Amino acid sequence: MIKKPSINLTLLLLIFLNSLIIAHAQTRAQVFPRLDPDPKALEFYNLTCKDTGLSWEELAVISLWASGDISASGLGRIRSAVQTLNSSPELPADCRERAEYILGFMHKNILRSYSLYQTRVDTIFTNGRYNCVSSAILYIILCKSAGVPTSGVMTKEHAFAMVHSDDFDIDVETTNPYGFDPGNKKEFFDSVGNLTGISYVPAQNYRDRQTISQIELVSLILNNRIADHERQNRFGDAVPVAVDMAALLTGNTLAVNDESAWPGPLFENPFSSMMDRIFNYGAMLLKAGREEDCLRWAAAASPMYPDTDRWQEFTLAAVNNNITKLSRANKITEARIFLENNKTLLTETDYAQFDTSLVYSELLSSANKIRTAQEGSMTVDAVEQAMLSGRIEQKRASDLIIFAVQKTAAALSAAPARDWRAAALYIENALSRFGEKGDLPVNELEQSLQTYRSNIAADYHNRFAAAWNRRNYDEAERILNEGLAEFPNDRQLLSNQETVRRQRGM
Repeated sequence: MIKKPSINLTLLLLIFLNSLIIAHAQTRAQVFPRLDPDPKALEFYNLTCKDTGLSWEELAVISLWASGDISASGLGRIRSAVQTLNSSPELPADCRERAEYILGFMHKNILRSYSLYQTRVDTIFTNGRYNCVSSAILYIILCKSAGVPTSGVMTKEHAFAMVHSDDFDIDVETTNPYGFDPGNKKEFFDSVGNLTGISYVPAQNYRDRQTISQIELVSLILNNRIADHERQNRFGDAVPVAVDMAALLTGNTLAVNDESAWPGPLFENPFSSMMDRIFNYGAMLLKAGREEDCLRWAAAASPMYPDTDRWQEFTLAAVNNNITKLSRANKITEARIFLENNKTLLTETDYAQFDTSLVYSELLSSANKIRTAQEGSMTVDAVEQAMLSGRIEQKRASDLIIFAVQKTAAALSAAPARDWRAAALYIENALSRFGEKGDLPVNELEQSLQTYRSNIAADYHNRFAAAWNRRNYDEAERILNEGLAEFPNDRQLLSNQETVRRQRGM
C-alpha cells in the first residue's frame, strides 16, 4: 500500500554528576531531527544517473537503505535468494516464462503473508511479511538478477511491477502468487499432463496509473515509512526520512521547489512532501506548548529550507501562543522580554500588535496593584503617554484611565481611613484633567464622585447624630451647619435641621 503522508571528594563527585545530568537534559531538549540528507542518498542518486542503469545488487543496497537496514546481513539474504533463483534448473529460458517463474519462486521461498503496512524489504526476510511496495521491489531485484527487464507502476493507493520485452508489457500483481498477467486464466497440469486446477486473478481497473522508474518505486518505501511515523505521531522521525527521499530523487533537496517540474499527478513532489514533514514537526511542537523550541526549530530549518510565507506564519503562531500563555499566567515581564528577544523575527505590523497587547496588559497589571494616590497617578500618566504615542488606542486607554482612577479612589477610601473626601477630590481632579478634553466618557466617574460625596454627607449625618445622642446639642448643630454649607440640598441633613428647629422650638 502507498500511504500519504524526549569540599570532600564525595560532594565534588555529586556536583560533577549533577552538572552532567543537567547538561545532558539541556542538550537533549535542544536536539532536533536531522535536516541534512544522508550522504548515501546523494550517492545513490548519482548511481541512478548512470547510462547503464542500476545493477540488481545496487538496487538491493538502495532498497535496504531505504528500509532503514544498513547491515551486511540484509544484503546477504538477498544475495542468497538471487543465487538460489539463478542456479535453479527449473528457471525457464524464455523471458515471459522466466518472469512468471520468479513470481512463484518468490512466494514459495520468501513471502509468507500480506501485511498492509509492511513496506520494508529487509523485514520480508525476517518474518515473510510484505505489502505491494516491498514485494514489487523484491520482484524487480530478482528479475534484474535473472535478466528480465521490469519497471514499477503506481496508482493512488497501490504499486505493482511490469515486465517488458520486445513483444509485450505484462502487469504483475506481486502480492499474489498467481498475479502474473492478471485477467488471464492459468491452468495447472501434473507431470503427466493432467489438468489439476485453474487460477484466475482479475485484472484491476487501474485508472490514472503511472509507470515509474525503479528508484521512484524504491522511494515509496521512504514515503510509506514517513506515513507510518506520522500515523503514530512520531513527526520528528518523519523529517529525516523525507529529507533523504528528496535527496534520493533529486540529488538536491532544494532542486525541485516547483510542482510543475515534477512528474505527476500521482507522484508527489518530494520537496513539497519534505516541507510538509518539516512543518508538521513544527506543528507538533506548537501543539505541545513548546514555543521556544518552535522558534529554535525555525531558526535551524528555515535557512536550509526557505519558505518565507510559511515560516513567517509558523513563527507568528509560536510568538503569539507564548505571549498569550505568559500573559494569562500574569507573567507580563517575562512576556515583554520574550517579545523583545524575538522582535527581529516579526514584521513591523505583527510586532506593533503584540506590543499593543502587552502595553495594555502591563498597564492593567499596574492598575490592579494601585494602593496609593502616587501609584494611581503614575499609572494614569503611563496610560496617557501610551495613548499619545499610539501604542494603545484611545478606547482602551479611556477604559484603563477610568479603572485606574476608580481603583485609586477605592484605595484612598478603604478601611481604616475611610477618606471619602480624598477619594472624591482625586476623581474631581481626573474629571478636570480629562473630561474637559473629551478624552474619556465622564459618566462612570461622575457616578463614582456622586457616591463618594454622598458618603461625605452621610458622615456629617453620623457625626451629628452621635453628638445629638450625647446631648451635646451645640456640637451637633455646629457639625450640621458645616455639612449644610457643603451639601445644602442633602435630604438627610435637611431632615436633621428640622429636628434641631423642633428642639429649639422654632
